[in-house]
Amino acid sequence: MSKLHDFLNEAGIFYLATADDDQPKVRPLGAHVEEDGKEYFTVGDFKEVYRQMVKNPRVEIVAFEPKTRRWLRYTGKVVFVDSPSVEEKIFQELPHLRQMYNDETGYKMKIFTLEDATAKILDMQGNVEELELK
Repeated sequence: MSKLHDFLNEAGIFYLATADDDQPKVRPLGAHVEEDGKEYFTVGDFKEVYRQMVKNPRVEIVAFEPKTRRWLRYTGKVVFVDSPSVEEKIFQELPHLRQMYNDETGYKMKIFTLEDATAKILDMQGNVEELELK
């Protein structure tokens, strides 16, 4: 597992920042999986966050790990992917999502990763650890 993935697991909940025209929007997320050294996330196709990312794919993910009092900044460009294996991994880890994303509801899960990305772990003393991303 990568340091990025481990940090997100430790934090549990992380926050995704997008732009709605000139207004920043931030919301909590928790779904993520790692495959082939890349981190993948998911949002619903029926949500504003999805439309915001389509319009402006530059986003930032921030997570805070309370035990160490460190936080993660993961910034990059959203790229949506069609990956049945990642989708299945997400459903295995979060089976309740099958109740939301299915043919009956008509809602689709949109899977994304970040490209041209940087990731840093920071602490309150100003220390910065740059993470190597695949």
